[in-house]
Amino acid sequence: MYKELSKFSAATICEALGNKGYLPSGIKPIASSMKVCGPAYTVQTMPRDNVLLHRAYAYAQAGDVLIANCSGFYEAGYWGDLMSLGAKTKGINGLVIDACVRDADDIEAMGFPVFSRGLCIRGTSNHGDGTLNEPIIIGDVLINAGDIIVGDRDGVVVVPFAKIEETIEKAIAREAKEERTRAALRKGFPSIKIYGWDEKFGF
Repeated sequence: MYKELSKFSAATICEALGNKGYLPSGIKPIASSMKVCGPAYTVQTMPRDNVLLHRAYAYAQAGDVLIANCSGFYEAGYWGDLMSLGAKTKGINGLVIDACVRDADDIEAMGFPVFSRGLCIRGTSNHGDGTLNEPIIIGDVLINAGDIIVGDRDGVVVVPFAKIEETIEKAIAREAKEERTRAALRKGFPSIKIYGWDEKFGF
C-alpha cells in the first residue's frame, strides 16, 4: 500500500497531511534527481559516531529507508560510498540523515538515494552508543519504525503508518484539484480569481 505514496511529490503529501510531517528544509538529496520512499528504519546515534548506521543497514529489511538523528552534531561525514554500496546491495531504499555525509560523487554515480544536511569530509568515531528501530525526533517530527518516508528534491515528509490510506486519498483529491486549477490557468484565468481571492483582497 505504501508504494502508492511514491506516485506523489513530497509537497503534495505534506499538504495532504495538513502541512505536517515535514522534516527541516536543510535536509535535501545530495543529487537533485534522487527520490526515496519506504518504511522507516530509525537510527539514533551519538554525536560524530556512525557504528549504529553500519548496524542499521545490516539489520534493516530490503525496501526500508534508514532515517537517522545524529544528536544535532553536523560536522562529520557519517555515511559514505562504501556504506552506500553495502546498503544498496542489501536492497535498502535510501538514507535520510539529520547530519552530513561524504563521497557524494561516488554515491550519486551508484544511484543510492541519500538525503542529508550537507557534505562534510571529517571522519567519525566508533563507540556505538544509540538506538535502532526506536522512536526518534527530527525537527518537530516524531518518527516511528514503519512510518513511511517520502523524499524528493523539495524535501522529506513522514507519513504515520496509521495515516497511509487517508493520506493517499487526500493526495489524490489534491492532485485532481490542482489539475482543475492548471486547466483554468491555461484558459487565461489568473490564480487570484481562481482561488476567489479577488473578492477578498481586490483585483
